[in-house]
Amino acid sequence: MATAFLDGTVKAPDRTTQASSFWRSGHTPTLVAAFLYFDLAFMVWVLLGPLAPEIAKTLHLTAAQKGLMVATPTLAGAFLRVVNGLLVDRIGPKRSGAISQMIVIGGLLAAWAMGVTSFGGTLALGVILGFAGASFAIALPLASRWYPAEHQGKAMGLAGMGNSGTVLAALFAPGLAKLFGWNAVLGLACIPLGIVFLLYLALAKDAPDAPAPKTLVAYLHPLKSADAWWLMGFYAVTFGGFVGLAASLPIYFTDQFELTTVVAGYCTAACVFAGSLVRPLGGALADRIGGVKALTGVFLLAATALAGVSVAPTLPIALACFVVAMLALGTGNGSVFQLVPQRFQAEIGVMTGLVGMAGGIGGFYLASSLGLAKQMAGSFAPGFLIFAGLSLAALIGLGLVKSRWRATWRTAARI
Repeated sequence: MATAFLDGTVKAPDRTTQASSFWRSGHTPTLVAAFLYFDLAFMVWVLLGPLAPEIAKTLHLTAAQKGLMVATPTLAGAFLRVVNGLLVDRIGPKRSGAISQMIVIGGLLAAWAMGVTSFGGTLALGVILGFAGASFAIALPLASRWYPAEHQGKAMGLAGMGNSGTVLAALFAPGLAKLFGWNAVLGLACIPLGIVFLLYLALAKDAPDAPAPKTLVAYLHPLKSADAWWLMGFYAVTFGGFVGLAASLPIYFTDQFELTTVVAGYCTAACVFAGSLVRPLGGALADRIGGVKALTGVFLLAATALAGVSVAPTLPIALACFVVAMLALGTGNGSVFQLVPQRFQAEIGVMTGLVGMAGGIGGFYLASSLGLAKQMAGSFAPGFLIFAGLSLAALIGLGLVKSRWRATWRTAARI
């Protein structure tokens, strides 16, 4: 609060004190809008996963086709995140988010009205849903630009907790598909999307200190830095593992343990909820102990849990391994994005897109490789073991760069 003196002067607020408080240091309505937008966008991004068993029965899809179908939105979202990263820096995150939401709602309404009757149609729908996955490159800078460096992990973690939208898809999509048919779910999804779109327009506000637009060539300048590639690689493992599993688990549970689609949805929701819940905790943990230390534990735990899944003989053991893996990967998502703004604060928009793209590519690889492994080897195990190996490779890479990062990055936050 301002302080009045006897001579009538007024002392300005102590900004150091204000900055120490997370809730006073930024813009809470925008943070809420970013979370809601991200949450519902992620719900529809992975919508084909919970619907995949029913779609596969209707369209007579093979295991590899099922894997590619659920992986397509992930790959499309990966590349569209770069586009959205560019738009964020050119026209601002609020406008970019509004455009993206209109495309997704329009695409789902068209698919519901005309019907999806072929494998090619599911892939086309997957590309449209990629715009929802690309919300990552909009929601995070929309929220984070309001917050100082010492609170970046918390702000991006809370906004990024929109990953929990994947829980909504797993919980409700299979049941609605049983009642109304899977094609009707595409239209029903537009109802919450429309409500959130209106709330977004009312609450979201672009930060006043956004960086000035750059030339198109300048947007890709961060790729000249090895640090950008390392961060992209780490996120390909953490977020790639999270979203790849979120899309694939309904297929895994129905094929591996012959569960009904509804029960498989509940199991998937439990796993995804664990990963979503800890994302902001991962950012806060990284703020406290440093992103490098947090990621060290993440990669080791994720590799162990994924290797355990590959040999799990029963549903309870597999479910426990998946929950542990998702807890680790969700923590890693928040931890990587505690590090990104410490190194690339001026390019946070495009770096969010680039790092997010890498995460989407990782998710596409995991989801599609599990389908291929099932069709070619008769088991999902090879796909899980390879991704466990990638987690260990990321751990080794982190060990190679951590000393240089701590010595050369100039930031008040812990690395």
